[in-house]
Amino acid sequence: MVELLSPAGNLEKLKIAFNYGADAVYGGVSHFSLRVRSGKEFDDESFKAGIDYAHSLGKKVYVTINGFPFNSQIKLYEKHMEKMAAMGPDAFIISSPGLIRMAKRIAPDMPIHLSTQANVMNYLDASVFYDMGVERIIAAREISLKDCEEIKKKLPDLELEAFVHGSMCFAYSGRCLISAMQMGRVPNRGSCANDCRFEYTMYAANEEHGTLFKIEEQPEEGTYIYNAKDMNLSAHVDEILRSGVIDSLKIEGRTKSPYYAAITAKAYRDAIDDFYAGRYDAKKYQAELNTTKNRGFTDAYLIQRPYQKHNTQNLQTAISDGSHQVVGLVDESGTSFLCKHKICIGDSVEVVVPKGVELQPMENEFAKVYEDRGKFYISMKKIVGQSGKEFECIHSGNTDAVQLGFALPSFTIFRTQVQFQQ
Repeated sequence: MVELLSPAGNLEKLKIAFNYGADAVYGGVSHFSLRVRSGKEFDDESFKAGIDYAHSLGKKVYVTINGFPFNSQIKLYEKHMEKMAAMGPDAFIISSPGLIRMAKRIAPDMPIHLSTQANVMNYLDASVFYDMGVERIIAAREISLKDCEEIKKKLPDLELEAFVHGSMCFAYSGRCLISAMQMGRVPNRGSCANDCRFEYTMYAANEEHGTLFKIEEQPEEGTYIYNAKDMNLSAHVDEILRSGVIDSLKIEGRTKSPYYAAITAKAYRDAIDDFYAGRYDAKKYQAELNTTKNRGFTDAYLIQRPYQKHNTQNLQTAISDGSHQVVGLVDESGTSFLCKHKICIGDSVEVVVPKGVELQPMENEFAKVYEDRGKFYISMKKIVGQSGKEFECIHSGNTDAVQLGFALPSFTIFRTQVQFQQ
């Protein structure tokens, strides 16, 4: 069965991803990964705790060491690899050939996964890295499924991992320098400022006459000239799995919310399981993914070539929209929740539980959980914080966790539907 690989931006999101269906997660510590912000959310202690948690479930953690080092950082990378190897993860994700060689020297038994930043598009490049000891290649986002089939035909023992969901970069496999030029933040060293998401004013200059003209675009076609939609291949999971050449489906998003980690894992877990059970239903997974914040969706390039695609840009806005708003997140104990938006006495909101959990109706002085047309909801009868303080309404940012009075599954989510703009 194909692996489902989710992002782990911190320990909580790691646990959520596993609870909602992921087989493995990827994440890192410090600026040696390509997501500096998420690397700062893990420290050595919490990252080791995440690895131990994964292994207790029979699941895996892959360490991102996919930055590109300067000469002055090589010794730091060596120390970092030694520290990470001692924690017992299941693989290193690396971009640089030099770091592959370093990893083979420092941790010779550690599996190596080649980052998508290495831009592998063909079996010639794949064979070079395979000969270096790479066990899995995370294919470039621009690759086609047919090219993956060709690589697998030439190198049947090489594992292939493909992105199926998440933010897209307008540049080739994310090899962009706009953020570095404008903000001094280097995308390929983990500190992208997302300058591609901005709206730009465009001008045409005539140097001979010294004139400058502002370019006006058509109505409803804004100047978000670099802004890509988000990848969503949920409608093609059946086609990908039928090919038999992809070993791992990868979800982007270490800096995304806990809700995103949960719902993307849940939707793609359902898609994979339903395919093998012969009940694949693309509309169901799409409806669930529409509840997450997104910039509009595209099925990107795995099924169709880039030159065949004309719907990959969002020209209207850089703002992410979704059909649902997260209202609350139940803690690991299951007995209380933190408010993530606003909830008042008398409000009823939908309950989303982790994969494989069956919910039953229940009621006490604080709340009532009930079923309505195949979905479960919770209605708040009394809002009391752990401090004992009572509220008529409670808002996000309030760290006084709300008592439930009964136990729900760890990391249960409360959400409510909002107007959706796609």
